[in-house]
Amino acid sequence: MPRRASALLLLALAACNSGNEPGATATEVPKAVAAQAAGAPVVESEYGTPVKDRVATLGLLNKRNNLSQDIVLKPGESRRVGNVVVKLASCERTLPWEDPPEVGAFVQVFVEERADAGSALQWRKVFSGWLFKNSPSLNTVEHPVYDVWVKDCAMKFPGEEDSPAPAASPSSAAKPAGSASPAAAASPSPAPAPAPRPAASPTVGL
Repeated sequence: MPRRASALLLLALAACNSGNEPGATATEVPKAVAAQAAGAPVVESEYGTPVKDRVATLGLLNKRNNLSQDIVLKPGESRRVGNVVVKLASCERTLPWEDPPEVGAFVQVFVEERADAGSALQWRKVFSGWLFKNSPSLNTVEHPVYDVWVKDCAMKFPGEEDSPAPAASPSSAAKPAGSASPAAAASPSPAPAPAPRPAASPTVGL
C-alpha cells in the first residue's frame, strides 16, 4: 500500500507541474508567439515556384546537448521543439544559371526563457531576418543555446522540368575511348571514289 500511495502522489505532482514544463506541449505553437510572428513579411518572387508552394529545410541545433535536427516548413508555417519556435516566412534560391548558387530563407526564432533569475518564463523573439546557406556570416542567429541555419529551398524555375538531361545514345555508349568526335562517329564515312579507268590507247594504222 505505501508503494501505491507514493506512486499516486508522484502522478498527481506530475499532473500539477506539467503545465510549467517547456516540453509538455512541444509541438504546439503558443498564442503569444503566433501574435508576434503575424507581421513576418512574405517576399513574392516573380520567378519560379510560387512562394506558398516552396519547401525549406532548416537545421536546428541545441548547444546544450549538441543535438541537431532538420525542420521542413512551408512559408507561413511554424514548428515548436521544446522551448524554441521556428517560423518560416519565405525561402528563395538563385536562378539555375547564376554562379555561385545561393539559397536563402527569411526565418524568425522565438525562445521561451527568463530575462533574469527572478522573472517568469516568457517567449522572446531572438532572431528575425534572412539566413543564407553559402554565406552564413552575413546573418546569424546569436543565441547561447540554439542555432538555426538554412539547408535548402525546394523550388523550380520555368523550363527545369521540361528539359531533362539527354540520355546517352547506344552508339555513343559503345564508342571506345579515343575514337573520333560524336559528330564524326554519327555520320557514315564516305564511300571510296572509284579508281579511274585507263584511257583507251589510240588505234595505230598498219
